[in-house]
Amino acid sequence: MIPEKLRAAAVIARRDFVAVIFSKTFLLFLLGPLFPLVVGGMAGAIGAQVDKELNQPQVGLALPAEQTRRLLAAHAALADALPGDVPDFVALDAPGTNPRALLAKHLPGHEGVLSAVVSGTLDHPVLTATPERAQMWQGMVGLIAARARDDHPAPLPPVTLDEVATSAAKVKSGQVMTAQAGQVLLFLLTMLLAGMVLSNLVEEKANKIIEVLAASIPMDALFLGKLFAMLGVSMVGIAVWGTVWGGLVLAGMKSLPMLAAPAVGWPLFVGLGFLYFAMAYLLLGSLFLAIGGMASTVREVQTLSMPVTMLQLMVFFFASYALARPGTMIETASLVFPLSSSFAMLARAARSTELWPHVLALGWQALWVALIVRTGAVLFRRTVMKSGPARPKKRAKA
Repeated sequence: MIPEKLRAAAVIARRDFVAVIFSKTFLLFLLGPLFPLVVGGMAGAIGAQVDKELNQPQVGLALPAEQTRRLLAAHAALADALPGDVPDFVALDAPGTNPRALLAKHLPGHEGVLSAVVSGTLDHPVLTATPERAQMWQGMVGLIAARARDDHPAPLPPVTLDEVATSAAKVKSGQVMTAQAGQVLLFLLTMLLAGMVLSNLVEEKANKIIEVLAASIPMDALFLGKLFAMLGVSMVGIAVWGTVWGGLVLAGMKSLPMLAAPAVGWPLFVGLGFLYFAMAYLLLGSLFLAIGGMASTVREVQTLSMPVTMLQLMVFFFASYALARPGTMIETASLVFPLSSSFAMLARAARSTELWPHVLALGWQALWVALIVRTGAVLFRRTVMKSGPARPKKRAKA
């Protein structure tokens, strides 16, 4: 048989969930995060194309004609074998010109971006460039000049490749990246969605609806119902955003970079991700609901939004800091502290195959949700729910 408080919480949850889902503002809430993503994606794609077309670095060669020809041949022979992006080498028809002057002006007939100039001779090449470019290309210019100086350079020896699918170091670093990606996604979702709970009680308090509800059902059941209603609304938002993202990927949009498989496997990792999101949302939401219950106006809620955001950031930074220190007291503290436990345990799922700690952590987080909801309901009843006339003081007997 379902306890009375749970039935009352289910009624409140259904009432709030339907009211939010079928409101006009919910559609705007769903579309809100999509506009920055679309604009950011378009701006990034256009910016990358412009940078590729206009900022392709080139190294100008201001050496004697024969030495320039040999340097270009050596560059063509070694460009594919050198690591990283090797800049193009172009011959400059400017004998005797100061290399600094060449970098400071646009040469007629030269459409590329001149980032450096090699002058001098093959025995003593001089690289003129900014400090970053000079340090980056010093070794490359020396290697190409050494090959160009040889009258009969030997061909590059063929290298036989013996490739392996993976290694222990690659698996470990890949799982750490997966853990970081999981923490970032969990943080973004909770920061975007948990803030809704702050203003959940303000309108009902202003309309005196909360007093009617408090007179009908227990206050902790009211808090719990509102909390799970907002969690359900958040799940609907995640489902809509995930569907839109999947449709864009199928339509040809470039997807996220491939992440290494977590230690527990992708199906279980995704399942644990949803559970830890629910727990992180309930923990932060119960705390925010208690704080929002103390606020009387929308302005007070807006004032509280900044410390609430800072709290979320500090929790995320703490869990991220603990990720780099496995086996230390810092990691243990991040696993035990309720607000950071979801972030730390999701990262643990990416690096460890043990499952029993997740059962223990989920139970521990659920206990703290119940404690925070109970405490918030008691504070709300004692500090806010004070209706009715004050009792007259008894007169002292003469």
